[in-house]
Amino acid sequence: MARGSPMFDIRRRDFITLLGGAAATWPLAASAQQREPMRRVGVLWPGAPPDKWDEAFRQGLRTYGYVEGRNILLEYRWAEGNQERFPILAEQLARLPLDVIVTISARAILAVKEATTTIPIVFAGTSDPVRTGFAASLARPGGNLTGLSLMAPDLAGKRLELIKSVVPGASRIAMLWNASDQGMAIRVEQAQLAAPAVHVTLLSPELRTPADLENAFVTLSSDRPDALLVFVDPFTVSHRRRIVDFAAANRLPAIYEDRVFVDASGLMSYGPSIEDICRRAATYVDKILKGAKPGDLPIEQPTKFELIINLKTAKALGLEIPLQFQQLADEVIE
Repeated sequence: MARGSPMFDIRRRDFITLLGGAAATWPLAASAQQREPMRRVGVLWPGAPPDKWDEAFRQGLRTYGYVEGRNILLEYRWAEGNQERFPILAEQLARLPLDVIVTISARAILAVKEATTTIPIVFAGTSDPVRTGFAASLARPGGNLTGLSLMAPDLAGKRLELIKSVVPGASRIAMLWNASDQGMAIRVEQAQLAAPAVHVTLLSPELRTPADLENAFVTLSSDRPDALLVFVDPFTVSHRRRIVDFAAANRLPAIYEDRVFVDASGLMSYGPSIEDICRRAATYVDKILKGAKPGDLPIEQPTKFELIINLKTAKALGLEIPLQFQQLADEVIE
């Protein structure tokens, strides 16, 4: 068809009109993307950045398509190991226009619960949500809280069995735990109930402050137990280096609830993966941001448990870890 013919000019006008119409829709599409709602999530963590639990939570958010600065804004409050700051930090978050608040540990959850009854709260792990009063039941929490249980009380007996497997003659085991945390008290109670079945006596110095921890070390150095059982909460985690060093200096085998102690050269740990639980907390955030009510979301139990053994520490303690026991571990650090 010759350029300049009537038919050519008609088709050229149609093409230009079509192109112009499509171009007119481009800004609208771009505008629609720009209008993606910005959701605001408050985060109260016990420690200080950088933090493995926080990174796991952020990974979880990314799997659901949340990108910081594009469609989600994270308002952080860090206690930096000082649990006395929880109420103040919780109040700060409660005054912000937030869609949901995420936190972990009984004292932090309680602080946020007392700070707001309207903002949805997701807890990334706590000992027993029902007994601590955070939920009416696991199936229907009610109120403005939901999240994940550590199922920690049910694991106390298993930890005693594991440390006895490594130190068969152990009959006196000292527990290090934060007595100001209601969740820890529940775990200690369960350990005491399990102790007779494994033929051990549990020593239980109560810790609330760093001074209490140092006093406990003095007592345990003179009245030496056969092993240690260390419960994990923000207090013991913030003092993990001191605890691990004490166990090493006194050649005390110790079992911990979380691998952060083994990564710090502790002997062994057994329990749910808290990193995995923090990652799964993002599932609750996503559901709430999409309209679900926290009180209608069932509380989940852990699905991933880890036995971690540090053979370097075992060798330093003069312990021979049987090969069969090593084969049970999810990870062996050599």
